[in-house]
Amino acid sequence: MKSAIEELEVKGKAAKAASRRMAYLSTEVKNKALHNIADDLLAKKDEILAANKIDYHEAHNSGMSVAMLDRLMLSPERLEAIAQDVLAVAALPDPVGEVFDMRTLPNGLQIGRKRVPLGVIGAIYESRPNVTIDISVLCLKAGNAIILRGGKEAVRSNSALARVVQDAGKRAGMPDGAVQFIESTDRSLVSQMLRMGGIIDLIIPRGGAELIKFISENATMPVVSGGVGVCHTYIDRSADVDRAVAIAFNAKVQRPTVCNALDSLLVHTDIAPRYLPLVAAEWAKAGVEMHCDERALAILKSYPAFKLVPATDEDWGKEFLSLVAAVKVVDSLDEALEHIDHYGSGHSEAIITEEYQAAMRFLNEVDAACVYVNASTRFTDGGQFGLGAEVGISTQKFHARGPLGVRELTSYKWIIFGSGQVRA
Repeated sequence: MKSAIEELEVKGKAAKAASRRMAYLSTEVKNKALHNIADDLLAKKDEILAANKIDYHEAHNSGMSVAMLDRLMLSPERLEAIAQDVLAVAALPDPVGEVFDMRTLPNGLQIGRKRVPLGVIGAIYESRPNVTIDISVLCLKAGNAIILRGGKEAVRSNSALARVVQDAGKRAGMPDGAVQFIESTDRSLVSQMLRMGGIIDLIIPRGGAELIKFISENATMPVVSGGVGVCHTYIDRSADVDRAVAIAFNAKVQRPTVCNALDSLLVHTDIAPRYLPLVAAEWAKAGVEMHCDERALAILKSYPAFKLVPATDEDWGKEFLSLVAAVKVVDSLDEALEHIDHYGSGHSEAIITEEYQAAMRFLNEVDAACVYVNASTRFTDGGQFGLGAEVGISTQKFHARGPLGVRELTSYKWIIFGSGQVRA
């Protein structure tokens, strides 16, 4: 009987072999596989949900946080949404084989670039079983093989979903080995995967800050990681108050357990006396706890219905993943920009303003993957951006940034056409 590490090595070699065929697989076969996956997610929903129910029950009994339990849970509605995302990816143009930047040099050589898959992608992720589907379908559409290693808290859910992908791909004509799922939850396998630089071309971690830090520091291959999402919304002095209340409510409350939810609300001092009681009243309806600086507390303290807590230094730059928000009154756009630069994580930042100059300064000066003017940060998502789905949200600057879709899972090679040219 093979050990877990031997099994990983075998599956890695199988994925590498499959990646060579995946690189020139037809769009028709890839799209057929994705349509099969979407159909099977619904046809096999009872099996998938039964596996997820066991995972959820065990995670709940182990004391998993509410935020992580929300990420772990599947439902008929969530499976339907995942299936629709798969179909959206299938409908996207196939980037593989695209030729671009063609030109003719003075010596007559025709030179350009052709888009190609990355090869074998390793995904190491925690808690969220939908990642099994999202990463698989995006990798397959982009012509990559994939090695999936989920966390023990979702192993039954992930296993059921991986079987769906494998069976659906096989019926469509994808090569054996294109989708590999690591059944063992032995933590030593993560370290082993990170040493497989000759097999895996890119590692994508999805999980907490500790996991991402460990992978980034130990991988022998490139890593695309997102880290934490500390998201700010700045209410400028010229903001439309009603619009600003609605956006802040959506950004904090619509789904507070995810990385693009609002964590810190910055409010210009000129608008704070009018704005803060209104947004606090709306947040109070949803049970939001506000960790306020002294000036925000002074404005709101006469409203006993609000859940107010004096802010501490630890509240700034914190990803709450719950119905908690830090609130600070600032004297200027400059102060807001400085605060975001110091405490932001490079994920998603928003300004609510009616001043064009303020909006443009915010867009130009905020260093983040996604920068918004008059919109909720909750839109930072591959599906919402028209990418069908995402393998993650990168807060790095190489090789891609923001939601990673199909095109971000490809590279290119130079192609050169000659007619007998030799170099002098």
